[in-house]
Amino acid sequence: MSTASRSSYHPTSRIGSIQSVHSDERRHPSAKARAAAVTYDDAYSYALRIAFLRYLLQPRKKRKEYVSAPRHTHHRTNSSISELMKELVPSGSTTVKLPSSFRHSLEKRMSGVLTGTERMPGYNDAAVKRTFAEAYTAFTAKDFQKSIDKDRKVEPLVLIFYSSATKAQGRGRPPEDNSWKVLVDRHLAMFIRLLSSILRDKGDVELVARLNTLEKKLLSNEQSLYLDTGQQDHSYVEVDVPLSYEVKDMPMVQLVARIFGVSLTQAQADIDRNMSSWTEEAALQDYKAYQFRLSAGMAGTLRKQDFDIDDAFEEWRRGEAPHLANIFAEILSVRPDLKGGAAAGNDKPLPARPVSMYEDQAYADLSRMLSNPDAAAPSLDSFSLGSLTLDDTATIRSVDEPSYTFIPLDPISVYKVILQYAISFDQLHSDPSASNPLSDETSEFLKELAVRWRIPQFSRHVAFVEVTIRKFLDQELPPEQLYDCLDLVKQPIEEPKKPVPIQLYTASLSDIDPSRWTIADFAVYQQSLRDLHDALLRELFALLMRCYEPKPPTVGVVMALLNDHVYPDPTFSQRPEDTVEFTQHLDHGLRQKAAQVYRDFLDAHIPRSQRDWDFGHVVNLGKAVVELAGRIKKRYRKNPEIMGASPFRALVETTLPSFEEDCHEIIKRVLQTSQETGIEIDLQDGFDLYKELVEIRKMHAEALPDKPFGFHIEGLLEGFVWRWIQNADDKMPGFVDQAIKQDAFKVRTRNPDDIPTDDERHSVSIMDVYSMFGQTVDTLLELEWGDEVQLARFMTALARSFAAGIGRYCEIVEQQFAREMDRPSAHEAAMASKSAQERFLQYAKDAWNTKDKIEPFQFLAQSFVKFNNIEWAMQALDKLEKRMNVDQCAELLDRVDGPKQTGRRPAHYVFTVKIVEGEDLKACDATGLSDPYVVLCDEYQKRLHKTRVIPRNLNPRWDESVDITVSGPLNLIATIWDHDMIGDHDFVGRTSLKLDPVHFSDYLPREFWLDLDTQGRLLIRVSMEGERDDIQFHFGKAFRHLKRTERDMVRKVTSKLTMHINTSLSRETLRGLLNKGIGASVASLWKKRQSTVSTGVTPAEVEAALQPLFTYFDENFAIMKQTLTDATMMAVMTRLWKEVLLAIESLLVPPLSDKPSTQKPLTQAEMDVVYRWLELLFHFFNARDAASGEVLGVPADVLKSPKWHELASLNFFYFDSTENLIRTSERMAAANAQRAQQLQQQLRSPNPNRLSAPMGSLPPAAPSHSHSLSVPSVPFGSLGTIRRGKSIMMSRNLGTMRRAKEEKWREAQADPSDDMILRILRMRPEASHYLKERQRQKERMAAAAAAAVIVRQSVTQGFSGAGAFGGGFAGGFGGVGGQHQQQGFGGGAGAYGKGGLPRR
Repeated sequence: MSTASRSSYHPTSRIGSIQSVHSDERRHPSAKARAAAVTYDDAYSYALRIAFLRYLLQPRKKRKEYVSAPRHTHHRTNSSISELMKELVPSGSTTVKLPSSFRHSLEKRMSGVLTGTERMPGYNDAAVKRTFAEAYTAFTAKDFQKSIDKDRKVEPLVLIFYSSATKAQGRGRPPEDNSWKVLVDRHLAMFIRLLSSILRDKGDVELVARLNTLEKKLLSNEQSLYLDTGQQDHSYVEVDVPLSYEVKDMPMVQLVARIFGVSLTQAQADIDRNMSSWTEEAALQDYKAYQFRLSAGMAGTLRKQDFDIDDAFEEWRRGEAPHLANIFAEILSVRPDLKGGAAAGNDKPLPARPVSMYEDQAYADLSRMLSNPDAAAPSLDSFSLGSLTLDDTATIRSVDEPSYTFIPLDPISVYKVILQYAISFDQLHSDPSASNPLSDETSEFLKELAVRWRIPQFSRHVAFVEVTIRKFLDQELPPEQLYDCLDLVKQPIEEPKKPVPIQLYTASLSDIDPSRWTIADFAVYQQSLRDLHDALLRELFALLMRCYEPKPPTVGVVMALLNDHVYPDPTFSQRPEDTVEFTQHLDHGLRQKAAQVYRDFLDAHIPRSQRDWDFGHVVNLGKAVVELAGRIKKRYRKNPEIMGASPFRALVETTLPSFEEDCHEIIKRVLQTSQETGIEIDLQDGFDLYKELVEIRKMHAEALPDKPFGFHIEGLLEGFVWRWIQNADDKMPGFVDQAIKQDAFKVRTRNPDDIPTDDERHSVSIMDVYSMFGQTVDTLLELEWGDEVQLARFMTALARSFAAGIGRYCEIVEQQFAREMDRPSAHEAAMASKSAQERFLQYAKDAWNTKDKIEPFQFLAQSFVKFNNIEWAMQALDKLEKRMNVDQCAELLDRVDGPKQTGRRPAHYVFTVKIVEGEDLKACDATGLSDPYVVLCDEYQKRLHKTRVIPRNLNPRWDESVDITVSGPLNLIATIWDHDMIGDHDFVGRTSLKLDPVHFSDYLPREFWLDLDTQGRLLIRVSMEGERDDIQFHFGKAFRHLKRTERDMVRKVTSKLTMHINTSLSRETLRGLLNKGIGASVASLWKKRQSTVSTGVTPAEVEAALQPLFTYFDENFAIMKQTLTDATMMAVMTRLWKEVLLAIESLLVPPLSDKPSTQKPLTQAEMDVVYRWLELLFHFFNARDAASGEVLGVPADVLKSPKWHELASLNFFYFDSTENLIRTSERMAAANAQRAQQLQQQLRSPNPNRLSAPMGSLPPAAPSHSHSLSVPSVPFGSLGTIRRGKSIMMSRNLGTMRRAKEEKWREAQADPSDDMILRILRMRPEASHYLKERQRQKERMAAAAAAAVIVRQSVTQGFSGAGAFGGGFAGGFGGVGGQHQQQGFGGGAGAYGKGGLPRR
């Protein structure tokens, strides 16, 4: 900051009397004297003069002096009271009566006068109250009251009051004193006014007018009713208060003394010393001389050469005339004696008044103006003050030098010095928070100086700007106050109540055109702005060099001064090259400071020794850089560039490249040290470092978009994420086990008595598991990993871990659920404690008492909570799948890794083994039936799966699946057992199958009829998928775990009800209903077959037969509804509906097989009952409200499943002839074969990049009608390869599962099925030959289709040797029987299989 200042603004600070200033010093100064600087004494002297002149010219205060007036005799204007009454009631007119209630109102008002509560003025005088008291006494007399009430005339009231007033006022007065008589008239007038007021309130206008006339007569002497009288007469006059000439009465003089540091005593002494010369007459002489010089263009005023434009001077000169007239008027109003000529006592008498008529006219105009203050001020052209010229006018005109008493030789210079002292004084004594740097008192004083010295308004503004800028340059004025000062001169001044004799007084500096200024003012103002601009730039540079400090100084005020008061000013000009030079200089300085700040950060956060380095040091260094950059960006967000230089850009362009280079080297060194020492770096340190580096990279991308980041952060720190994922994967099983262990599996309600909502029917264990999943994903997402490919791989690894955790959860929960569902009931526990004979007797008794009500199964609440957990887990997993952007990750990795995976074989494979059904199993119970279930084990006797028990069935259907993950061949052993309530379970049969990935290298599903080693056979469906490290595959596995667990739980629940369903919907129940009684049933036992039965069954009896089943359903549903959610309840009911359909189907037709069945077809009556049952059951499960139509059960579209449609269509073929059925079956088979061939032709261009065949991408194995065309029924015979069913990829989320189900239903409805026809033909012995021929036809067509698929895949995939053909043919043809199965999978004898195709 520059400290240069003008020498004229450093006056001496001597405080003392003004010894050199006297009244005789008004002489013409030389040029050298005028050029001399304004001294302190000069400034103080002229300031004191103006302050004293203000005191002299102030309006004189007035005071009242009371003088006694001489007593005089009053005379009545009315001759007598009789004349007054004539005025009241003129002759010839009728008397106007008073209102009826007038007396009461009058007494009330007179009482108010006496008590002082009368509202009209003038009634509080003691003499008035005395008169009214006298009259009130007369008015309240009883006789007078009666007279008034009767006559209601106003005349008695006036007469009585006049009499009472005379008595009251004349009492005690001497006979010669008649002064009191005037009071009688006045008091009577007041009484009449009171009467008028009462009558006016009551609306009597005529009488009020008469009373008003009487009142005017009484007040003919212009008396005032409102002046209290009765006192001695007096008068007063106003006289001027003489001036004391004491400083204590001079506020402005006191202010001058304070500004210049002079005591009041010294100021009083200076005034007393110069009082003889500092007079009103001297002031008048000054302005007479000023007016003359202004007219003559002489020195002592502004002249034409002081302005750049002549019009500006003429405009200013004309504007001075009225203001000078006001000043003369002000002086003459105080000293009227100066109007006529020289005043007495002046040292130098004024010249005599001239006799010019123009001068006489001027004095006359001035006199009129003084006598009439409202008159307009005369203009300079309309009147001349030549009569007020001094005696030495000739001398003034001959010498061009001014000589004033109150006006300095150089008013502007003196004004600036005084202004400087005034501002300094107000800085010390005013409120620092005040926006105006000058107090009101100081502003008034400066305005007085400008008025008396005739300083123009623009000169005042320029002087103020110059002084404040100079004080700022001298570091005496802070920039905030400078801004307020510069803003002050640009604000218009409020119009004062009393006009100020200054031209354009209310105009701001910006309102006055600079061309109207003086040349000196323009030059001073322009130079002041230049000096201010240079100083502000220096200040700005110094401030910005500290902008990187923790608490830097603000540049707001400096920039505000430049942008608001320097650059917008039209008088300021600057060269463009100067601006560019300053910008470059500023930017260079900022970059040097930024480099120094970064070096300080390095010294503070990075140790000297490299062995001491760790990630924390880099994080701290990065935080310091980010924090500083963020602070700078936030601080300069509104003005990122200052004078073309950006502190933020200079910082990031200097520090970020250096930081990135240093950071890269430090991280590599830390990782190398960790590898050498074997000490792992904490994972959180790696994550913290990554987050910090990401923030810096964002800043880098924003600030340096064209320059890449210094190194690849993700490639350097990828290992920390993989370590973290591995740790999470290692902890997953333990976490799941612990969550299940700590879970009581109870519904979560706020109060025990509350009914839980669906959101409260799952327990905390599954919530904890998914909470852990969510936290894991959040941790990864919060990193905001910048490499999308790496992030997709991370998500894939997490998905694999999540799938393992879900599989673990499903395994444990399903085991617990199975134990709870298979627990013995109380009855079974009691039976277990009895002997074998007791148990047999009890079973016989239970079998005989079949009419007893069957109690519902006592389901445990915790079992249903586990069920709800699985359903909730599927919904949560679907949300997690969307949250992790599974499809996007898979698509990205497929684009990146697709070409690399061509021809790559998976390391693990997933076999999906579905146990479909058994046929012709061995009977192990005394009833000729069995309760079979299947146990799958490997060759090491490790149990892999156990199916549910199918009671009382030799052709059971399980439809249960299990996933088996292998890395090589596996021998699968399937054992069928008969479940017994007592004793050990009986062996039914055993078979085996070799699961070799080589044999399933085409990834096509296959079905195998495996012959048991005892009797019957088992249908198993096998498909294989490569264990893929694919995020969609892992989610598919997780969904499959949950879906199969849910399905198994549903089957466990429904199995408790299936026995009663099969009992209620059996042929025994049907025939018992039709035979109507036990007797008819017993009689029917002696017949081979009852061809015709009684048909007299009513609909009520048919419905009553199902009532026990409906009651049983309702009781069990009520138990389930207490705990199960709506979704799980719907799943249970849907599964029960499927069991009902299977039971109905078993009534109508036998299972599908190539062998004839011993089951007999139903009669027409039986068919009618069965279909009536189906209809009743449909309405029961649908549960539509009859009133509202709302479906409360299973929706109708779910109930109308493909199985329901098959049963509905069965009635069309059931009683048709065998020949027609065979022809219909052949047509359907031919149509299916034609469609299969068309589909094969469309798929001759295979996709070599797929490892698993999707739904609809592969041709069916058999063109004939069978399950190979995705029909739910199972074909008979070994059909080899079949169409792809459900794959893991199709189960990766709820959406794909739903679409696959919809597609399955559409295909089932689109393809005609002859399964039901074949099942009907099983009950026709004459159709046995057709069934065998159809079996061989299917085998041939299936083998041909399989061969075509394998050959095409071997060509497209490049497989050769055993990998391509061995599995296909061995799996396709070796499973027809037990011997063939052993040959096919054991690699045994025979070079050719069935169909004449070579075996590999």
